[in-house]
Amino acid sequence: MNAPSKYKNVRTNGFASKREAKRAFELQLLERAGEITDLKMQVPFEVVPSTPGERPVFYVADFVYLKGGNQVVEDVKGVRTDVYKIKRKLMAHVYGIQIQEVA
Repeated sequence: MNAPSKYKNVRTNGFASKREAKRAFELQLLERAGEITDLKMQVPFEVVPSTPGERPVFYVADFVYLKGGNQVVEDVKGVRTDVYKIKRKLMAHVYGIQIQEVA
């Protein structure tokens, strides 16, 4: 059995939370309607490369898709942890990507 979530999230249909599962369903509908394309889920981005004795650091985006030819990186957020805030800044610094947060 899984340990209870630190933030009281309930895993739903393989997603980390009900909110994330709902957003996945919405994005799948938008993709079917042709409003977005190339929807991907749980996409890793290396934000700090490995160094001797250290593993790389990754930010894992909840959703990545194309809208109007532009890449959108989206994260469903309930709690903005300090680690998330650092990774969000690293995404902007390393890739020039502003994460779109969905509440």
